[in-house]
Amino acid sequence: MTLMKKAGLAAIIATAMMAQVAVAKVSAAEAAKLGVTGTPLTPLGAERAGNADGTIPEWTGGITQPPSSYKVGMHHPDPFPGDKPLFTITSKNYKDYGDKLSAGQKAMFEKYPDWRMVVYPTRRSASNPARTYEMTMKNALTGELVGEGDGVAKVAEGIPFPILDSDPAKAGAQAIWNHKLKYKGVSARRWSDQAPVTASGRYVMVRIKEELLGLYYRQGATLAEINNILIYFYQEVVSPPRLAGQVLLVHETLNSEIGQRQAWVYNPGQRRVRRAPNIAYDNPGTAADNLRTTDMTDMFNGALDRFNWKLVGKREMYVPYNSYKAHSDKSKVEDMLKPGYVDPDYLRYELHRVYVVEATLKPGQRHINPRRTFYLDEDSWQILTTDHYDSQQNLWRYSEAPSVNYYEVPVFWSTLEDHHDLKSGRYIAVGLDNQEEMYDFSFQTTPDMFSPQSLRQRGIQ
Repeated sequence: MTLMKKAGLAAIIATAMMAQVAVAKVSAAEAAKLGVTGTPLTPLGAERAGNADGTIPEWTGGITQPPSSYKVGMHHPDPFPGDKPLFTITSKNYKDYGDKLSAGQKAMFEKYPDWRMVVYPTRRSASNPARTYEMTMKNALTGELVGEGDGVAKVAEGIPFPILDSDPAKAGAQAIWNHKLKYKGVSARRWSDQAPVTASGRYVMVRIKEELLGLYYRQGATLAEINNILIYFYQEVVSPPRLAGQVLLVHETLNSEIGQRQAWVYNPGQRRVRRAPNIAYDNPGTAADNLRTTDMTDMFNGALDRFNWKLVGKREMYVPYNSYKAHSDKSKVEDMLKPGYVDPDYLRYELHRVYVVEATLKPGQRHINPRRTFYLDEDSWQILTTDHYDSQQNLWRYSEAPSVNYYEVPVFWSTLEDHHDLKSGRYIAVGLDNQEEMYDFSFQTTPDMFSPQSLRQRGIQ
């Protein structure tokens, strides 16, 4: 594309975004509550103070220095190796903790008598780069929601809405956009292996290589400059042999009214690249054996337009957090994956405050999960757990995202996602990189490497 055409497209996008904006900015007085230190709210909008009974501590900056043993490229060592469990929630006592559990967690206890949640002291370890804090606090004064959540405007680099709107419908969409736009580094390369596990515990590991580029996070970037592309995403299945060579390429957009997600697939049997408009919403995820939908990747991704979003409120809840044992290269996947669930000995749960967002299908739209409840960490905006319902409003799936702090960024992000089919007893564990190379956040790439033509240029056979 020529520079003149790029400039013209940028102007069209900027004009369209301005035309569709629904005002949602906060006042200067409200924005002044945000800060790195000495303010009621953290830079990303969480309550800085702990809770009244002391079971949630004050946020003091999260992890700003990694353990002394850590070197970039390692699986991230546990910064809290001396922590001991406080108690264990089991199928026999879970009702005693019911006010701090989701419907999906309760269903796991009811279906699996041996499933348990080992609860540790709460560590508010989430942190971000100083630049992310700076830009997030600026976004608080300018950020606007486009339409009914179709996009964002007047923001750059950081979280768009650290202080949510008083209207629950707007606030729900804003919270999900905060999750979608959380900082993950400008570019990264990673292995995201997944195991679709049968009810009896059998599985065939699927090795997947992924590359990401998010120009939204590049210092100094504007929405006009990035031409409505939030994330460039490349995914290649490496094994097993029957699936090897399948490639997915996605251009994820910031405003679905201006332009929907674009996707292409390469099929090694056909030896050609073709458009794939169905790679969205409830289309089955790559090699997932129908255990997750496309929009369940990263707990939620894609357009918000099929659902009404509502911020139900904020609550204290036991959630997967600081899951360094599940992340460790000393943990073997074959030991972690049990019939029904990931071995609880590899997981850690803590009490944290979470935003609760309810998504309900709009009239005339379709999705296999017409209702979902998302629970977002107040310190990072990471979706930590999700309850998924079927068309009869019965609980169908429970998802969780055990997460860690990636010290070299820093960012608090999932190390694993496990999605449980509560009807069949099957589940899929995604992100099993214990015996793979660690995420490479220093990976350098350009948009040209994410063009449909590049799929052939990369030498796919």
